[in-house]
Amino acid sequence: MIYNIQIKVMPLKELLDPQGKAVLGSLKNLDIHNVQDIRIGKHITLQIDAASETEAKQIAETTASKLLANPVMEYFEIELVN
Repeated sequence: MIYNIQIKVMPLKELLDPQGKAVLGSLKNLDIHNVQDIRIGKHITLQIDAASETEAKQIAETTASKLLANPVMEYFEIELVN
């Protein structure tokens, strides 16, 4: 069966997000002052052929932890979608 998995990779909350800070500064230059903070990450969609939902999530977990996210600087969240 094919499972659709979404993985969100974001910078750790404890670390500075230079890309987010640059965008926040640009918003202020555009006279948009209501945005208090921006964190920029990655959104990845996988289609996984697996025997079960559990197996699909395990494959996604392995993929994210070994390839998609740098655990020193980022965390990730996995979500099964329809």
